[in-house]
Formats: sequence, C-alpha cells, structure tokens
Amino acid sequence: MIKCYVIDDEFHAIEILCDLISKTPGLELVGHATNPLVGLDFVTANAPDLTFVDINMPELSGLEFAELVNMYTNIIFTTAYDQFAVKAFEKEALDYLLKPIAHERFLKCINKYKKQNAKFRHIVQDHFYVKCDVKSKMVRINTADVVFIEGALNYIIIHTSDGKQQITYLTMGEIQNYLPLETFSRIHKSFIINNTKIKSISGNVISLENKTLLSIGNAYKEAFFLNLNKTLIKTKRIS
Repeated sequence: MIKCYVIDDEFHAIEILCDLISKTPGLELVGHATNPLVGLDFVTANAPDLTFVDINMPELSGLEFAELVNMYTNIIFTTAYDQFAVKAFEKEALDYLLKPIAHERFLKCINKYKKQNAKFRHIVQDHFYVKCDVKSKMVRINTADVVFIEGALNYIIIHTSDGKQQITYLTMGEIQNYLPLETFSRIHKSFIINNTKIKSISGNVISLENKTLLSIGNAYKEAFFLNLNKTLIKTKRIS
C-alpha cells in the first residue's frame, strides 16, 4: 500500500483529497492536518510515501515545508495557482496539482510515482556512484559494502565496511529507491541498514557488524520484523 498524508489549511480541500485517495486502489490515507506544523511533526516521524501539501498556508508555506521534509517523503503540491510550479520542482516535488483536482489528473500523479519506483527497482546494480562535495568528485560504492545509511538534514552519510563515510546530497527516499528491497531495510526515519550486516537484534536495538547500535523506529518496526521472519528458523515441536 502507498501511504498518503494530506496537509491543507482548508478542511474542504482535505476532504476532496481524502475522497480521491479512498477511491484509488493501492492507496492508504494515514492522516491529515490543517496546521503545517502538526503535519511536519507527523511526516518526520512516520515518513509516508506521498504527502499532498497546499502551497499557501499560514505559519509555514508548502515550499518551506517541502524543504524540511523532502528526505522523509515525496511531495505533491496542491494549489489553485500555477505561478509556483518552477519553485515547486526546485524543491524536488514529485508533482504539482492545480485545484480543483480532477480524478484523472490525480491518477496520472499516482502512476508517475509508481513508474518512478519501478524504474529505480529495475536499475539496481552491484555498485553505484555518489557525488561528494570536493570538486564534484564521484565515488564508487559497492552495494554489498554498505553497512548502513544515515540521514542528516538534506544529506545522507553512507557508512561502509572499511570504516569510511561518504557524505552526499541525496534524500533517504532517493537512495532507498535504488537499493535492493531484499537486502536493505528502512528501520528509522534516519537509518537504512544492510540486512546482511546485522550481528544481532535485542528488543528494538540492532547491533551491526561494525559495532554500531541502532534503534528501530516505531513506524518501521512491523514491516522490518515481518521481513525478518522470512529468514527466522523456528521449531515446529510442541513443548
């Protein structure tokens, strides 16, 4: 299911989007807010797949909001004004929907997200390159050498088996889309781990091979353990 969240200072606009989401198979509404500050707290804690955000809002504009959360979610702007489109895409927006939003246009937006994800999943390789800040230097990283990835504001830090750290301007969502699902897991809004580097798990704390200890976030716990259970050997004996 694609998890969706809606933020708009007009509740009627929220109702329209909630109705569109409910009518579309494969989408799940995980919440909504009329206050962007409330929405900010939810999105950074729960990292929904898609966040629909109005641009003109009090306290925090949609453009300002996007700049704060683009590492946690894909932003889709919803507005009655077309003059913000260029700025919206500068904020790495997935799409820009003009109100009133037609159902057909809404579906095109959702399909765009699905195609984007499918594209990334099919180009997964055993290595990738990232740009570093030093003179636009590009560094090759072997996927199997990644221990974990850490989110840091608008950057990510890639920790590898040799103890090195590569810092690059990417969002957690962008790097996660590139990594193989069967090997990597998002365990926290700020952490993605290589499952093959797990040494042990105690409660909600994961110990990695490089001795790093990471906590599993509540929003990611269920999905992580469901995936883990596929490789957990259990006895069938009845005691």
